[in-house]
Amino acid sequence: MENSGHPLPRANDNVSEDAAPIDPRVERLVNELIGRVADKWTLLVLELLEEKGTLRFTQIARQVEGISQKMLTQTLRQMERDGLATRIVHPVVPPHVDYALTPLGNSLSAAFCGVWTWAETHLATVEAARARFDTRD
Repeated sequence: MENSGHPLPRANDNVSEDAAPIDPRVERLVNELIGRVADKWTLLVLELLEEKGTLRFTQIARQVEGISQKMLTQTLRQMERDGLATRIVHPVVPPHVDYALTPLGNSLSAAFCGVWTWAETHLATVEAARARFDTRD
């Protein structure tokens, strides 16, 4: 596979001495983000905030089917820690807390938009491949 005329490295390829070393911090961040964003809840919250904008905790909880309060809290805290979402506390009784995507969160959401587009385009092909596989002897 090629990208801008440069072959993409594979894990088992020998890296030449001229190649720039991979920063282990970048590699770690990519692995963490893939794991986190591949997490069902983070993806759903990311998509919801991208689509609806700023929402209260309770609004998110109602619209992300099946998420527990504890899991939503953990997901939002991790998104905030990673700089993907902001948490705005309004000093009223009872407390009113809003969540919104940051520009960084919006850019990650845009990056994953391609995955949705790919899935829509290739849904029938993937389903057919799965059906063929599932009926093999």
